[in-house]
Amino acid sequence: MTNNPNEETMFEAVLSPYRSLGRTGFRVLMSLVTVVTVAHMVVFAMAGAWPVFGFFGLDLALLFGAFWLSYRSGRSREFVRLSRVNLDVRKVAPSGRSEEHRFNPFWARFNIARHEEIGITEMQIVGEGRQTEIGGFLNPDDKESFAAAFQRALATVKMR
Repeated sequence: MTNNPNEETMFEAVLSPYRSLGRTGFRVLMSLVTVVTVAHMVVFAMAGAWPVFGFFGLDLALLFGAFWLSYRSGRSREFVRLSRVNLDVRKVAPSGRSEEHRFNPFWARFNIARHEEIGITEMQIVGEGRQTEIGGFLNPDDKESFAAAFQRALATVKMR
């Protein structure tokens, strides 16, 4: 904790993608799919339809691969911290690579792009000739919630 009152954190958020299927659900789903797929593979192999047997195996491998990619992308994070003198955004990619952006909160603008039916489609922090998109992976409700809270906090910092 810092002694400088200007460095006091006014707003802090950790943004992460939502995954509706947890580890237990994934294991149950993939176990059931594997059992059903293997049963079908045996039936088609016994009937002599070897190409179908191979396609069932490919289908199962592709399903595992799709879930692996989805869970890997779910490891990304964005850390937003606002104080009276700094607005810091740190983005962590699924690979672990980190990218940091720092803005002066008095010069920073929070831009929101909206669609009539969908809601918020894009959020950006712009300032000092630089910009960064934030929360692109959030669902519409989480984007609305974050945008409202962040706008209030940024306005509060600018008024003080």
